[in-house]
Amino acid sequence: MRIEEQAQGGRFLIQGYGDGGFRVAGKRYQESILVLPSGIVSWQATCASDITYESFRPAIEAAGEIDVLLLGTGKSMAPVDRALIRRIREEHGIAIDLMDTGAACRTFNVLLLDGRLIAAALLPVA
Repeated sequence: MRIEEQAQGGRFLIQGYGDGGFRVAGKRYQESILVLPSGIVSWQATCASDITYESFRPAIEAAGEIDVLLLGTGKSMAPVDRALIRRIREEHGIAIDLMDTGAACRTFNVLLLDGRLIAAALLPVA
């Protein structure tokens, strides 16, 4: 069975990452992306310093459909404003877990297949 057949309810598995992009549900994205229950959207952040409250707007709008947002910051884990992460958790009930993009992609798939309410905000790895 192909891994993309295992996702339930139209959710999207991350099938690959690298070379500056991602492969999700059979489609290649050559940019930063947000993987949400409703689909994949381009993410305006291109590096950790670009991450703002507004850059999370699509995820915030999906707050009732997600509990955890995995934040992949590229090849290695990069610092992100802890006050921003705390604000999103307190105001919208979304826990943000910060990690490198590879770990975020792998963790996303495991949690999705486990039935968790998950989303991912991913910066590409060159």
